[in-house]
Amino acid sequence: MGMKDPRVDAYIARSAEFAQPILTHLRDTVHDACPEVEEAIKWGIPHFMYRGMLCSMAGFKQHCVFGFWKGTLILGEGANRGEEAMGHLGRITAVSDLPSPELFAGYIQQAMRLNEEGVQPPNRAKSRARAELAIPDYLTAALHSNQQAAATFEAFSPSHRREYVEWLSEAKSETTRQRRLDTAIEWLAEGKPRNWKYIKS
Repeated sequence: MGMKDPRVDAYIARSAEFAQPILTHLRDTVHDACPEVEEAIKWGIPHFMYRGMLCSMAGFKQHCVFGFWKGTLILGEGANRGEEAMGHLGRITAVSDLPSPELFAGYIQQAMRLNEEGVQPPNRAKSRARAELAIPDYLTAALHSNQQAAATFEAFSPSHRREYVEWLSEAKSETTRQRRLDTAIEWLAEGKPRNWKYIKS
């Protein structure tokens, strides 16, 4: 049997009114497709675990996002629908924006199989040439909570953004990633690039 985390209930309850039915639907769909799934709050947003990281969701002021941990293996490199989507299913503003229940469940089951087979996500360092930089949901959520950091990140060049994203993505453990995320938000709030210590004044 799967396990629900009361912190996810609390997350949904404090989300914007339009987002609550969307997040509830996403949650129910994941549990229906993967009865053994377990919930957790990681980097401030709900995550779903099945033999490792499976997928995550987040609610913002005007849209929701949903992402698979190994999304490019399921949906391909061009998975994001729109430059600012920050998720594999694009900006979700209503339940009707989601794929059909059958297709969505199929995506989740593909993600389950990848975890069962021990398939690792592709090395992001090999994908530098792609036009759009995929921003992890946990970084999006952290930026959402700090306007100054978000403004700095938005104003940065693609190379500066990539330095932060790759630094976070290369963390070997959740503890290390959270520590780096806290540091990144602090530096961004101060207007600093990732490698500011090495920049000669």
